[in-house]
Amino acid sequence: MKKIKIILVGKGSFIATYINKYLKNKLSIRHVSLEKFLSMRTEAIKKFNFLCNCAVNKKYQSDSYSTKNDFDLKIINKINKINIKYIFLSSRKIYKNGKNLHENDKKQPTDNYEKNKLITEKFIKQTMPNNYIILRISNIIAPPIKNRRKVTINFIDNFFYYFSSNKIIKYKNYFKDFLSIKQFISIFFQILKKDIVGTYNVSLGKKVYIKELLKWLTKNKKHNFIPLKKFNDNDSFYLNNTKLTKKLGISILKRDLKNYCLKIKI
Repeated sequence: MKKIKIILVGKGSFIATYINKYLKNKLSIRHVSLEKFLSMRTEAIKKFNFLCNCAVNKKYQSDSYSTKNDFDLKIINKINKINIKYIFLSSRKIYKNGKNLHENDKKQPTDNYEKNKLITEKFIKQTMPNNYIILRISNIIAPPIKNRRKVTINFIDNFFYYFSSNKIIKYKNYFKDFLSIKQFISIFFQILKKDIVGTYNVSLGKKVYIKELLKWLTKNKKHNFIPLKKFNDNDSFYLNNTKLTKKLGISILKRDLKNYCLKIKI
């Protein structure tokens, strides 16, 4: 099989950093900043099969939609006449919270970041209808990377911060949908190999309660995380991943997530 060639945009990105780390020996990867990519010549870009943007503007995350804050828009305007497949990293938060959420289920983003993601999704589908892969990703578990330009603070960032503090942290024992970074990278690699098109949930597809995830991460060491006995469960969710797993012919297992968490050094 001819070696897959991909451009990763987002030099300090959490996901791009891990993709590059785990797949650099399997793929031909050009990992660049947004500024560097926008200066690349068309002939250089044509040498690649895929482009995945992992860079995010802080104002895209915090403010109402504006074209000037949409990095994906800038990239697509540069490549829309080039035969290269665009991978857009979307969010599970575009859905209304609930169980077993499918790709065509109700969209109800509650903050500007997720509203902006949905707007960008629609633009991508209209602009390059046969040349996109939209990945609606659940929570990813991996040791944080140091990045002064970091935009998003996620579950694992908060876990490391609060585990090392002396504060008592009371939490709501919601169930969520988590993937280890190794599971995500494995899925990502299969997506490139199969060269699929469309919109897909990238998820474990099963309930993972915060209490059991904390148990795996702490390895039963002494910690200050205390579950609340009573709370309104208005934030639980998990995604249905059947569309993707059938397309790729893979299984995504909860025990693999557990084993990965047990190996994370804290």
